[in-house]
Amino acid sequence: MHVVVSTRHMELSPALKAHAEQKAQKLVKYFDRIQEIEVVLDSSKEGISVEVIVNAEHKKDFVGHHTHADAYTCVNECIEKLERQVSEHKKILRNRKHIDGGATIRHD
Repeated sequence: MHVVVSTRHMELSPALKAHAEQKAQKLVKYFDRIQEIEVVLDSSKEGISVEVIVNAEHKKDFVGHHTHADAYTCVNECIEKLERQVSEHKKILRNRKHIDGGATIRHD
């Protein structure tokens, strides 16, 4: 898995880059088919906005956005949103075979 951290309109400190990479690595725990994670930090008038894009095998991208004054908080909130998206997708994949084809129980 490959993690890319980039910025727009701001400088990236080594501590923030390490924090973003460390948090992004945790997503593999929820879904092992992740191929690439891209973290984009952007500075604007509203504060720091973070967009995290997760590219998984056989699936369109998972995307999380968050805007806050603190960049570390933005990264944490985006990762929490993506943890929910990825784990929900994995649950759907796991239970896909049992949606319609299961046996029904008759109550007489």
